[in-house]
This record gives sequence, structure tokens and C-alpha cells, in this order.
Amino acid sequence: MVIKREPVLEPVPIMSLRPTQMTVGMREVKEKRKRWREHDDKKRAKLLGRHQIPVVVGPDRMNYVIDHHHLARALHEEGEKDVLVSVIADLTMVEPKAFWVVLDNHRWVYPYDENGERRPYKDLPKNIGKLVDDPFRSLAGELRRVGGFAKDTTPFSEFLWADFLRRRLPRKVVGKDFEKAIEKALALAKSKDAIYLPGWCGPADDN
Repeated sequence: MVIKREPVLEPVPIMSLRPTQMTVGMREVKEKRKRWREHDDKKRAKLLGRHQIPVVVGPDRMNYVIDHHHLARALHEEGEKDVLVSVIADLTMVEPKAFWVVLDNHRWVYPYDENGERRPYKDLPKNIGKLVDDPFRSLAGELRRVGGFAKDTTPFSEFLWADFLRRRLPRKVVGKDFEKAIEKALALAKSKDAIYLPGWCGPADDN
């Protein structure tokens, strides 16, 4: 295996990118789309040059996205056709049957569905357009932005927070009253129950 960080200067079609997760927070995707529309064409071109999508090249020579799924989905929905990618690792020499195991060992894949249930690797979507909505992932993303927890380098840290919230808040609250859900999520984030999660920043005053 070759670990590297190499920008690919040739544009790569967004729809050729293979996801390594099953879900995104569609609320977060919509926010990224909104911000994208606020820029003119010149600014958009600069942003596309700076925001390269990190990928691992698989034995089938496809590009497997290991981060920025929300950005890729937002760009796709805004009609962008191509992106630049940054190759994090070349796994073209890995046997196909071992590929997903290798990704899992590096924590480069998160095969959990919108209910937090682990699924077989074969159930991962084949393109960015087939990622499904997990409202708790949106809740976790917004929770971080409002200071509920700190940004952390732990892979899939916001999914870990999403699963924490999923076990404690009704899905209908997240769907019908997002502001109320954030209020409840903030209280949960400061509790001792969340102390094991990446980016936890307390305080945990339960008295």
C-alpha cells in the first residue's frame, strides 16, 4: 500500500466517485448548496481548486471518497460535473475481496445506515447521488457548529455523535422541530453520558 497525498490535476467526474459511507445529513448538504450559490463563477472556480476531495484508489482503479461526502453531494446537486481529488492512498495492488477490510482497518469506511445499523459493504451506495439522509447526522453537524463539541480528527466523529443523539432523542423531534432538538442535544452534549465522545468539552455538572 502506498500512502500519499497527491492532488490530481485532471478533473474527476463527481458521479464516478465511490462513497465509503451510506448517509449524509441532507440539512447540511442544503446549507452547503446555499453558500455555494452565494458565490460568483470566479469564486466558485477558486473554491473548487482549494477543496479537493480526499480519495483512496481501489483495485478497480475507482476513486473512493474518504471525506467531504457532503461537499461532493452539494456540488452534484448544484450541477457541478467535476472536482479535483487528493489521493491519500493507492490500494490498486490489494485483492478486491480484501479491499473493504483494509479500508475498515484504516477507519476509512463507515458502513452504517440511517438507523445506525451496520450493513454489508456491498450495500454501500455506488455513487454520491445515492447517499441517503440521516437527520441525526445533520443534528450532530449543527451541534458542533453551535459549540456542543469541538472539531476532532477522530474519523467519523460526527457520526459517533449522531448515534449518541439517536439513542436519546425521538426522530420526530429532529424532523419537526430542529431548534428544539438542538436545545436538547446541547444539554446532552454537556452531560457525563457524552464524556467518551471525541471533542467532548463539558462541563458535566449533573447536580
